[in-house]
Amino acid sequence: MSDDYVSTRRDFIRGTTFGALGVALGLKTVGAHAAVGRINGRAKVVLIRHPEVVDDSGNTNADIISGMLDDAVVELFGAASAAAAWQGILKPDDVLGIKTNIWNFLHTPKALEQAIKSRAMEVGISESNISINDRSIRTDPVFQRATALINTRPVRIHHWSGIGGCIKNYITFLEQPFTIHGDSCADLGRVWKMPQAAGKTRLNVLVALTPQYWGLGPHSFSPKHVWPYKGLIVSTDPVAVDSVGVRLIREMQLSKFGEEQKGQTSSKHIGYAETRHGIGIADPERIDIIKLGWMENSLI
Repeated sequence: MSDDYVSTRRDFIRGTTFGALGVALGLKTVGAHAAVGRINGRAKVVLIRHPEVVDDSGNTNADIISGMLDDAVVELFGAASAAAAWQGILKPDDVLGIKTNIWNFLHTPKALEQAIKSRAMEVGISESNISINDRSIRTDPVFQRATALINTRPVRIHHWSGIGGCIKNYITFLEQPFTIHGDSCADLGRVWKMPQAAGKTRLNVLVALTPQYWGLGPHSFSPKHVWPYKGLIVSTDPVAVDSVGVRLIREMQLSKFGEEQKGQTSSKHIGYAETRHGIGIADPERIDIIKLGWMENSLI
């Protein structure tokens, strides 16, 4: 599978597009604390796509998505092989919570969940020490004693937070998730500092197989507002993957409508995750995007 993917270029664009995106993300200043744990204050994100990962009926090819994930982590960590990459991500004595997303209309593919679980077991983690869960993570015995988390969900427009991405995916660590919906979910980043999550996330996989680029109102969904992008956006940094994800959604709106649509909620929680909470890098000018595979109409 690795031979199918060739790094096409390092997408590192500056200018008015990033300036506008910085405003949308709520970025005003870049706090020095946001660079902690990053190389030279930068984040690395892998965007990987394959034209056959999803068919016309929306079915996911398990072998292809597993290969995409492997190739992404090899590139992300500069590993010699997929096995070496996963051995660097997880250890045999880890207790692993795979934080998925089960929203009916656009959920994390089962094939991706199983690919992550399989790689964890190949590292040597016992199946009894692995759980795949979303809305019951607070009471899940594995998540309660987890030493490692892998975070994955589809990217989509979102009524309260602008977009639903990897940062927001941890909202179910809260006993009452609705309490953070105010001010466009500005402080979602604080959830990542809760004891159940702080310092545990080894990998973030933002699923962009069929992203939803438009909708109005809570739980809004229409098949005409998704498109077969057929990609994964992967990083150790949840803020960086969401920054790339919101850029993708906005570029698709521009492609479809010629302009950003009125009524869209700000995604400022992404910027605040950097400048207020220091959990990652939102500033697009400090995110290195590595592109692998099929890049027709990549938009970014």
